[in-house]
Amino acid sequence: MISIRNVSKHYGHFQVLKDCSTEVTKGEVIVVCGPSGSGKSTLIKCINALEPFQQGEIVVNGISVGDSKTNLPKLRAQVGMVFQHFELFPHMSIMENLMLAQRVVLGRSPDEAQHKASSLLERVGLKAHGLKYPGQLSGGQQQRVAIARALCMDPICMLFDEPTSALDPEMINEVLDVMVELAQEGMTMLCVSHEMGFARKVANRVIFMDQGMIVEDAPSEEFFGKPRSERAQLFLSKILSH
Repeated sequence: MISIRNVSKHYGHFQVLKDCSTEVTKGEVIVVCGPSGSGKSTLIKCINALEPFQQGEIVVNGISVGDSKTNLPKLRAQVGMVFQHFELFPHMSIMENLMLAQRVVLGRSPDEAQHKASSLLERVGLKAHGLKYPGQLSGGQQQRVAIARALCMDPICMLFDEPTSALDPEMINEVLDVMVELAQEGMTMLCVSHEMGFARKVANRVIFMDQGMIVEDAPSEEFFGKPRSERAQLFLSKILSH
């Protein structure tokens, strides 16, 4: 589904990704973790070309992301993205937020787009809130709307960039519950997250990054049982000690 081969990226003289390689197969759930500034968010933003990269190759469902001939809007329609800060349009109602890309990118009729939006709002437990505006919802509700909006495009995979890090602690579970359901339904998912309980529960693999490099790429049981690198052992000891 997703192939990342020897990807490197620079911001000027600073190298933020260093020779990163991994494969994501259909239906896999992978959690990407690591300290702040390790390149986690940059790596997944490269997958749908929100960040350009200078070396290497990323292929999504047979499409080369870095190829200048690639239709990026079409690619992004297939790769759902959920951001840390929701990124909903504040001047549009929840229904309008969910319908816009369906109509503009996929060419769906208003009725088709509305039906899809309604069914997905119901799925994330927010059917009664369709006429409200983002500012009238809690952070957890807005993030569930953002997930529903991504799902409206019938994506082949979903990318999550720290989807719970901007939420109050009591709102985190309502978002993770939706993500767990998606994982159990077989959605291919790549999640940047510090939620180790979620990783243990649903991740097939854990990728641990540090200083722009993929230090470990291991089955979750192996990663949590006995990480191979000292850096990952130290990271886990700090996160899991409380």
